[in-house]
Amino acid sequence: MALVNEHYLKLQSSYLFSDIAKKINTFKVTHPNKEIIRMGIGDVTQPLAPAVITAMHKAVDDLAARETFRGYGPEQGYSFLVDAIIKNDYTARGITIEPSEVFVSDGAKSDTGNIGDILRHDNSIGVTDPVYPVYIDSNVMAGRTGTMENGRWSNIVYIPCTAENDFVPDLPSRRIDMLYLCYPNNPTGTTLSKKELKKWVDYAIANDVLILYDAAYEAYIQDDDIPHSIYEIKGAKKVAIEFRSFSKTAGFTGVRCAFTVIPKELNGFSLTGEKASLNRLWNRRHTTKFNGTSYITQRGAEAIYTPEGKVQVKATIDYYMTNARIMKAGLQECNLKVYGGDNAPYLWVKTPNGITSWKFFDMLLYELSIVGTPGVGFGPSGEGYLRLTAFGSREDTQEAMSRLKSWAK
Repeated sequence: MALVNEHYLKLQSSYLFSDIAKKINTFKVTHPNKEIIRMGIGDVTQPLAPAVITAMHKAVDDLAARETFRGYGPEQGYSFLVDAIIKNDYTARGITIEPSEVFVSDGAKSDTGNIGDILRHDNSIGVTDPVYPVYIDSNVMAGRTGTMENGRWSNIVYIPCTAENDFVPDLPSRRIDMLYLCYPNNPTGTTLSKKELKKWVDYAIANDVLILYDAAYEAYIQDDDIPHSIYEIKGAKKVAIEFRSFSKTAGFTGVRCAFTVIPKELNGFSLTGEKASLNRLWNRRHTTKFNGTSYITQRGAEAIYTPEGKVQVKATIDYYMTNARIMKAGLQECNLKVYGGDNAPYLWVKTPNGITSWKFFDMLLYELSIVGTPGVGFGPSGEGYLRLTAFGSREDTQEAMSRLKSWAK
């Protein structure tokens, strides 16, 4: 008899976005003539940059000739991509990263979910609230979260990020071993300044806390005082793992490519207090459970760092950020309180008249055929909010705002 991992039985019956998909499908059946504008799940809509397409076509040709054919590649990533990452994302910002500290993968979602494999099941966890659901659910699967009590897991320290504290999290109220930070933030679209992030790095150093830093949206940062990497903060390499993604940066949501940086000076500890290199442990896990990102994909990712690739990717990011500005202005014109959208492709909308997140979701779906994401799906502090994304087409963005303005009148 095969026994199951009973921690999986603690999970909610389905993933947040699966619930949204079910509601949309029901709506489509009952309203077949309605044109739905999707501003919920953060998938991109613009095509890959021409430089990426050219590089991937060339990579396919490489596989068609015996002289240039590639089979299994290094699980950690080809040196051509790792070197480009280091040169452009780190050296250019005055950060020293070694090639052996970079691990190319198929997505930041995978890495943030899998990083717990190298960490003990009884580590205490802190998360900013609201929070990307994968951080919570992957720890439920590992048995770290305790029991669900009034919508909260007993072994998780929730750190509220709300309008009342300007979405800047306070230091946790009790001891934690692992801390998840995502900036620019998903779902709120808000950011931390270098001064604010330094507070967290200093706290982690003083309290032996491991920071799991998700910087998947750093390419959308517009303001100079907002760090693109946690390693811009002195001492961060001693306490932080950084996750990056090409999904929203270069439209790789369907292509799948990301990378994780684990500095060699970053250590965990055994029960007896002995240091253990997290870089070494992750390398062992990565080479055991992952066969490497495809050669074609990595050549495409490399191309975003070429002069033409940089220009083309920036144009796409500017396109989405223009959508964000249109949305923010339109929502404010409707007398809705909205946050984010200035340095991130997400907008965090306060529901009107104190209604719940799901009620506002249903209202927009059934009255305007607009889909958002209920804020409560991201945690207790998300109740009373709705997340919208700027990844749609310009036409859909403008049409959605037109519908909202007419509805508001």
